[in-house]
Amino acid sequence: MSQRLRQLALGNVPIILLVVVFIVFSLLDPRFFDLQTLANVARSTAYIGIVAVGMTLVLMTAGIDLSVGSMLYLTAVVVGQVINAAALPVFVVPLLAIGVGVVLGAINGFAISFLRLVPFIVTLAMLTVFRGAGLGLSDSREVNYPDVITQLGSQPILGIPLPVWVFALVVLLAHLLVTRTPFGRQLLATGEDRAAAERAGIPVRRILFTVYVISGALAGLASFVAMTQLRTAAPGFGSGDEFDAIAAAVLGGTSLFGGRGSVFPGTVVGALLIQLIQTGLQFLQVDLYVTPMIQACIILLAVFIDALRAGRLEKLTRRVVMSERTEV
Repeated sequence: MSQRLRQLALGNVPIILLVVVFIVFSLLDPRFFDLQTLANVARSTAYIGIVAVGMTLVLMTAGIDLSVGSMLYLTAVVVGQVINAAALPVFVVPLLAIGVGVVLGAINGFAISFLRLVPFIVTLAMLTVFRGAGLGLSDSREVNYPDVITQLGSQPILGIPLPVWVFALVVLLAHLLVTRTPFGRQLLATGEDRAAAERAGIPVRRILFTVYVISGALAGLASFVAMTQLRTAAPGFGSGDEFDAIAAAVLGGTSLFGGRGSVFPGTVVGALLIQLIQTGLQFLQVDLYVTPMIQACIILLAVFIDALRAGRLEKLTRRVVMSERTEV
């Protein structure tokens, strides 16, 4: 029984870390334990969480997408310029953002799946290319969005902000995709052993291409969600967000080596954990220049604990299986 309890605890380390961080910041500053604060955390988590869902799918294939931050910016610039030049219905704007993201993701996917280039190199190059394209289109100036777009971010539906609803829908669809469809099983098999997956008849190239297209589409959607709250796409928008997305996925238990991970609760918990840390440090009025270092150390510690957890959990699982076989 004790082994099973330990196995259960180790299997839910991200959730335990989330609760611990929340309790610690609540004790340090009572204002942190407030419904409005939690609502702000959820709303702020939405856009980076959507990006992290796409990153989770990419990491499951043993790939990586370092260009999503630049995708966020380029999409915001393109969509902003289009809607400022033409009077588009509001419902078309997120579709346009997703479409731009699909095109950008397809560029990555084609280079990685069909040209067989290394994901790290491709997406690192595209990080610079997409950012440069956005700066060129905007002349390095801010791109403002009309009020009708920004009002969407503040209008609640059943008391819940629209960005949170969008994030929840993305999580639901991605979770079902990974856990309930043949594509999800093929996705994990590709990340576990690509050569074996190809021998088994899995269309590895198509899987990889599709995953990067999905990542691009979600980056485009996240860009729209961010603009409903920020209103302005500044030249620095999205810079470094790729690392938050990777951290959220890894904190949620997704392996950087592929073949393992979960969107829910994994990536959701990871994204919330990162946002809780950022918000908590702001409440404590930690120096602006020190905050990123403290945040990085906390995330590094959490990832280290998660790595120990994964190894320990594997050993406990083997022991439980062996003991059950012995009893039989």
